[in-house]
Amino acid sequence: MMVYEEDKYLQIAEIQHFAYCPRQWAIAYLENQWQENVLTVEGHALHDRAHDESIKEKRKNCITVRGMPVMSRELGICGTCDVVEFIADKTGISIPSYQGKYRIVPIEYKRGRPKEGEEDLLQLTVQSMCLEEMLAVDIPVGFFYYAEIRRRMKVLFDETIKEHVREMLRQMRDYLKRSYTPLVKKRKGCANCSVKDICIPKLNKKKSAQFYMKRRLEE
Repeated sequence: MMVYEEDKYLQIAEIQHFAYCPRQWAIAYLENQWQENVLTVEGHALHDRAHDESIKEKRKNCITVRGMPVMSRELGICGTCDVVEFIADKTGISIPSYQGKYRIVPIEYKRGRPKEGEEDLLQLTVQSMCLEEMLAVDIPVGFFYYAEIRRRMKVLFDETIKEHVREMLRQMRDYLKRSYTPLVKKRKGCANCSVKDICIPKLNKKKSAQFYMKRRLEE
C-alpha cells in the first residue's frame, strides 16, 4: 500500500471543485487564482457555523463533534468534516472519555439544494474514507444538510463511489504533475461560477487555429 507524505496531501475541498469542473479546480489550486461571489460567501458562512468547535453537544445517545480534522495517508488527503455524529451502538467502536460504543456518521452542510452532479457525494465519501482509516471502522452511511430545503438527505457509501474517489484523485495528481490546466468546456453552471471572469468560458465558442487554416486553404 502506498503511503503519501504530508507535504503531498491534497485538500478534501479540492475533490468537490474537480468533480464540478476540472478547469475551475486547476485555476484555483494550480494557478492560485480565486474570486468570491455571493454563493461562495454564503457557503463560507454556513460552514463557519458548522465548524464552530466551541459548540459541543451530547444529547442522549449522540455525541456531536464539529469541525473535526481528518486525514488519510493512503489517499494522501486531509481536511475538516463539518459535523461528525457518534451515535451509541453496541456494534460500534469505543470513544475515549465516553462509556459504551458508537457508530460514526459524517454530515456535510451545503448552502443550496441537492445538485444534479455527484460533486457533493464525492466530497462526503472521501470524508468517510478518512474517518474509516483513522478509526479502523466501516462507515456505510452519511448525510447532507441542505440549507435551502432545511432537511437532511441520507447517502450510502459503496465500493463503486469509493473507487470513483480514488480515480479522481489519480487524475488530479496527474494534472498536478504536468501543471496542466484543462481547456474551457462550457457547462450549465458557468454563469454562477466564481472564477468565470478568469476562466472566460465564452472563448470556447471561437474556432480553433487549425479550423481557420483549413478553411483558408480551401478557399
